[in-house]
Amino acid sequence: MEHAFGTGTGLFTALVIIVIVGGIAGWLAGLIVKGGGFGFVGNIVVGILGAVIASFLLPRIGIGLGGGIIGNIVAATLGAVILLVAVRILKRT
Repeated sequence: MEHAFGTGTGLFTALVIIVIVGGIAGWLAGLIVKGGGFGFVGNIVVGILGAVIASFLLPRIGIGLGGGIIGNIVAATLGAVILLVAVRILKRT
């Protein structure tokens, strides 16, 4: 059965890539911000949210990191760092 995202196998592959990129980006952001880590699932969530933040912010400030897995990891990591810093600032107030 064909879906809007392609075949079921293509959707599964895309989801696996999202989880892997999110996990790596969340882990890297935890190291950069010195948050101590968030565990496996927490890192994935932080990384995925970071990717969403980066996809919104980076083009608006004129930053393009290109395509590919490395560019996606870098962008998601930047977004995750922004997220973690914002959360840290909000926790202080």
